[in-house]
Amino acid sequence: MAHPIKHFVTITKHRHKVIANCFRAGIPIRGLLHDLSKYSPTEFIPGAKYYLGNRSPNEGEREDYGYSKAWLHHKGRNRHHFEYWTDYDPKDKVYKGIEMPQKFLIEMFCDRVAASKTYNGAKYKDSYPLEYFMRAKRLRGGLLHPKTSDDIEFLLTMLAEKGEKETFKYIRKLRRNKNG
Repeated sequence: MAHPIKHFVTITKHRHKVIANCFRAGIPIRGLLHDLSKYSPTEFIPGAKYYLGNRSPNEGEREDYGYSKAWLHHKGRNRHHFEYWTDYDPKDKVYKGIEMPQKFLIEMFCDRVAASKTYNGAKYKDSYPLEYFMRAKRLRGGLLHPKTSDDIEFLLTMLAEKGEKETFKYIRKLRRNKNG
């Protein structure tokens, strides 16, 4: 049974959390542009059809078809996903991760924190985004560039150990140093 209203509320709630995080991180434009493709028919219709409430509807679509057409559309349009930053390396003849530019890495951090809050609700802890990242680390293989992996793990570890206030303060300082 499709749940278009529940899906709309969930993606909008998530998006608003990302926007707030991006403002805190000093990348407001990235926040305002975040996940707009989720409202396109290619992503929204399967999202409503496979709405789960506690995890991505892409997982439900994968269970039916072995892949998610909505996810393939999404990752190809949203640069805060490491999968966007993969390409064929003609030298090694394999697909590899490319280092993500800092603003997209920070947006990825903001997204992961927001997703953890959205799916965990009142049970959320600052350690959850890191735990999620670490569970999937071995599965990513070489698709996440080593520096990008180290950088996002560093930020998620800081979040788990020092909390949001200190982590966002660090990120803003990082952005100022890069831009200044």
